[in-house]
Amino acid sequence: MTNIIALLMNRNTTFAGSVSLLSFLLTLNLTSNGQFAQAAQPEKAPPALKNLITQIDTASNRGDIKEVMQFYSANFIHGDGLNRQTLEQALKSFWQRYPQLRYSTRLKSWKSEGNTMIAETVTNIIGLPAANSNNLALNATITSRQRIAGTKIIRQDILSERTQLTSGNKPPQVEIKLPQQVKVGQKYSFDAIVQEPLGNDFLLGSAMQETIQPTKYLNPTPVNLELLTAGGLFKTGLAPSTPGQQWISAVILRNDGMTMITQRLQVVKK
Repeated sequence: MTNIIALLMNRNTTFAGSVSLLSFLLTLNLTSNGQFAQAAQPEKAPPALKNLITQIDTASNRGDIKEVMQFYSANFIHGDGLNRQTLEQALKSFWQRYPQLRYSTRLKSWKSEGNTMIAETVTNIIGLPAANSNNLALNATITSRQRIAGTKIIRQDILSERTQLTSGNKPPQVEIKLPQQVKVGQKYSFDAIVQEPLGNDFLLGSAMQETIQPTKYLNPTPVNLELLTAGGLFKTGLAPSTPGQQWISAVILRNDGMTMITQRLQVVKK
């Protein structure tokens, strides 16, 4: 059997001045190192696989950490360097901050591989504003692949992710332009464009590029907001010299709301 779990991890990002917010979420997903060729259609998936996806979503919606963790192997490995213990710690912290999360997972494709099964899934997570999260609303979409042996997830990797956090009465509507993949050492453009007219409003904002690693899930990252002279952020980034994955984030603040969007960027060999 195989399936996916889309569980979230939280990082706190502290902004200069009096602004602080939850930086973004990361789900955990599972993958094999092989190609996802000859994958079967979701409607032909075994009932056990469909049931497992439903069970994980249900447990996550209840915030039942004990039930969720039973789906993970004791030797669980995540592509970002997390293990079973750090996953459980991050989930507890995240669910305390966001007690009103709704998980919904759709099976995209699946295949058998030896004694394991691999499933590619798309998970949506909606978080309603809560008093203990500084009234932040959350909307995340994660595409992932997972491998399961028996009834346990043994490895997860994220294929793509996009997380949006908003607060205030009228958070800016922001469109992000970012490639999903770049080569090592390659320059790339990252634009975060505010869609509605600004009127007399001032915008503050900042862009971040961070290498994904376990310590980044739980440790704060300081960010300095600067006055924006145009209707958004327009940056040129430089991919690192080694393959890996980056978190690219944009924060835009106006007098009646804030929006933060984080996307994952894949850095590959030339």
